[in-house]
Amino acid sequence: MNTATKSGILSFLYNNFSANACLMVTKLNCPTCKKEIEYTEEYPFRPFCSERCKLIDLGEWADEQHKIKGSSIYDDILSKDLEDPDL
Repeated sequence: MNTATKSGILSFLYNNFSANACLMVTKLNCPTCKKEIEYTEEYPFRPFCSERCKLIDLGEWADEQHKIKGSSIYDDILSKDLEDPDL
């Protein structure tokens, strides 16, 4: 491919496609209300659609309504062991 052809292709691409048009926008559902949102700066609380949904999710974690599967690394420690100053 010669230089003139390359220049013509680049000129065509530059004139017909903006940088924003070439970017794909990721869409996802809010984990709390399931509303579809775009993963952009328009949603500063992403992956949540709003601060309200973010705080609802935080409250569910605080109330232990959500848990990560697996065994705790502290299963073999009893509360009396934590109070023992010699450990």
